[in-house]
Amino acid sequence: MNNWSLIFRLPAAVLFGMAVRLRHFLYDSHLLRSYTVPVPTVCVGNLAVGGTGKTPMVEWLVRTLSPHFRVAVLSRGYRRKSHGFVLADADATVWRIGDECMQLHKRFPRVPVAVCENRVKGIRRLLKECPDVQVVVLDDAFQHRRLRCGFSMLLTTADRPFVSDHMLPWGRLRDLVIRSRKADTVVVTKCPPTLRPIDKRLINKSLNLSPWQSLYFSSLRYAPFPAWVERLPAGADVLLVACIAQPVFLVDYVRSRFPNVRVLTFSDHHLWSASELKTLEKEALSASVVFTTDKDMARWQVMELSANFRSKLCPVSVSIEIEGADALEKQIVRYISSCRF
Repeated sequence: MNNWSLIFRLPAAVLFGMAVRLRHFLYDSHLLRSYTVPVPTVCVGNLAVGGTGKTPMVEWLVRTLSPHFRVAVLSRGYRRKSHGFVLADADATVWRIGDECMQLHKRFPRVPVAVCENRVKGIRRLLKECPDVQVVVLDDAFQHRRLRCGFSMLLTTADRPFVSDHMLPWGRLRDLVIRSRKADTVVVTKCPPTLRPIDKRLINKSLNLSPWQSLYFSSLRYAPFPAWVERLPAGADVLLVACIAQPVFLVDYVRSRFPNVRVLTFSDHHLWSASELKTLEKEALSASVVFTTDKDMARWQVMELSANFRSKLCPVSVSIEIEGADALEKQIVRYISSCRF
């Protein structure tokens, strides 16, 4: 960051931090009201903007809790074109519920997935539509003070934990570091295989968690390439198109198999224009395969693409692997089982 950029960003970060502090003061003083809901809630969130692995964590929660409870997912549906409450159904599209929720709906077709800007209203409507729901997983709701969540999971990346960051626009934080004390558990995500026990102890110490907070470490696990892709030679002409906050992990994974991959990245949740789609199709003419993410695939499916381009698309699925997953599962199940409404 150059000096001129710092001159403008630092005062803006101070003003933004003041606004965030004022908002929390209004809620803490009960000048703004927080609401409880008649169902256990598990919130997945972060202090920074994007890129911490919230969607893989939501998927882990759905897979983990579904054998015990009737689970539903509620999100705001970022960048959708609809408004208000929408429950995913057979006619759901990325425009109605957003790319991340469309990915969840396709992966878990029997799990109710809904979107609503107002989480309190969204949960109340969700319970009317699906009265048998026993727990609601809230995607990206840590800053939603209007709802008093039951169990909060705060995610932060190993390479840039929230204690090493700054408020927007100087850094990537959208909330105060002190708010981390409100989480029941903190999960350090995207840990590299080289992370040593000493590194974990240093991270633990730097986060300065409260005694009652638990800490877990997790890493990303990519699904194997399909057989037709594995048959391609290592030097094959392949293209990777990604619209995620931190594509470096995906790029490294694809390059481990195809060192010469061409990479085209866009901002998170990017909506391609008609001219961009034409450029992408030209780039893909010589490619044997076009890699993309599951989240991006949800948007590709509603785009007007040539049959040739569509046939080359190959989504790369990712899941989260948590060290001490059994202990985390027991902690969450214990919370849900203790709720009495």
